[in-house]
Amino acid sequence: MNDTDPVIVVEGNHDKAKIHEVYPEADVIITNGSEISDATLQALKHANEVRGLILMLDPDTPGEKIRRIIVDAVGPTQHVFIKKDTCVDHRKKKVGIEHAPKSVIKDALAHHVFTDSGASSDITHNDLHELGLIGTKNARKNRDKVTRHFSIGHANGKTLIKKLAMFGITKAALERAVE
Repeated sequence: MNDTDPVIVVEGNHDKAKIHEVYPEADVIITNGSEISDATLQALKHANEVRGLILMLDPDTPGEKIRRIIVDAVGPTQHVFIKKDTCVDHRKKKVGIEHAPKSVIKDALAHHVFTDSGASSDITHNDLHELGLIGTKNARKNRDKVTRHFSIGHANGKTLIKKLAMFGITKAALERAVE
């Protein structure tokens, strides 16, 4: 990583330390959790304009909240999603980037996803139902398969359609992923 690479955004100091174990020269900004200060949001906005951002946040509800806050404040960014089961401290039952193996961090950063806030999708609520992604016995399992396929992080039925639109995923691409 170098000074033209995007800045990596994580939640806390332990996450930052984990990133530096993998990429010692990476530029990392921490949010200090979901109570992101206006000064931090301004710094993120500037960094996004100059170099871009990669949001690498915990795969939990607070991490998704932070992701939304940042995107609303700074616009389109790049995202990294790590599967929850790869970053759990099983002794303390805590979830966090800091608990992910170095190989998972490296792989995730190699496969980050760009978002365009103006992106849209031709997928409807009815399409999700017809594809078995909502309203069926196996809907959760099917959604997990789709979200892993597109590397867009876990989504419940309500947020799946938003994520598909955010990442510009078409109905045809979704149908292929479900097969």
